Amino acid sequence: MSAEDNSPVPDYLKRGRVDGRNYVILGGGLGMGRQTVHALSQAGASRIMVVDIEQSRADNVAAEIPGGLGWSGDITNRDEVKRLVSNAAKAFGRVHGIVDIVGMAQWAALLDLSDAMLERDLDINFRHAFLASQEFARHMIDNGGGTMVFIASVSGKTSAPMHAGYGAAKAALMAWVQSLAVELGPHQIRANAIAPGTILTPRMDAAFTPEQRRANEAVSPLGRIGRMEDIASTALFLSTEHSAHITGRTIVVDGGVRAKFPYGTL
Repeated sequence: MSAEDNSPVPDYLKRGRVDGRNYVILGGGLGMGRQTVHALSQAGASRIMVVDIEQSRADNVAAEIPGGLGWSGDITNRDEVKRLVSNAAKAFGRVHGIVDIVGMAQWAALLDLSDAMLERDLDINFRHAFLASQEFARHMIDNGGGTMVFIASVSGKTSAPMHAGYGAAKAALMAWVQSLAVELGPHQIRANAIAPGTILTPRMDAAFTPEQRRANEAVSPLGRIGRMEDIASTALFLSTEHSAHITGRTIVVDGGVRAKFPYGTL
């Protein structure tokens, strides 16, 4: 122990563990959600509820880990979200954290975006998060706090060409996360978001042409497309004591793309 500094040294490996805690992963049936389920499980989570619109996907991923439980429902409906919270509380006793992976972009020019398309963008990219955060917050307030992690997008930080409704919904989500942090912080509830760039999910991997893959690799300072584990690892970080003094923030995970000077060199 130094004579100048006798402060205790924490167990930093333990701060990265979530032993004995229970989580609900919204959109956990595939892709980034599935990877997040495994990340939390490997870090010691006791029970994890895997939520997906497809019961079979939820059950399949839940079966991949100890203490997994599948659940299916429409989480853009408040009554369904209340049912989810009630089911999770009955199954686990206490929910220590949620990670919300749900989201999907629709592609259309801004002037072609219909009212119905905008409503869908808002439902699948913001409304469900609004509902889940409200209803799980009530549970967490009564049970000593918790963590909330939401997947936003870099499309909510810049223009979103050909998917403006998606970008607007993700921007709303990031603003909502700041309000959650401020109003729920006194209850020891932390709320943060992750803004991924291009991530090689199974859906994107199947859709990419070789030319699109090379173009996405070329624009990144790291020279590669983001991987699902990059997002799952960040979600794990935001769910542990490693991030105990971080709330209301959006962490950009884009391989440095947004750090680049946007104009050509002189």
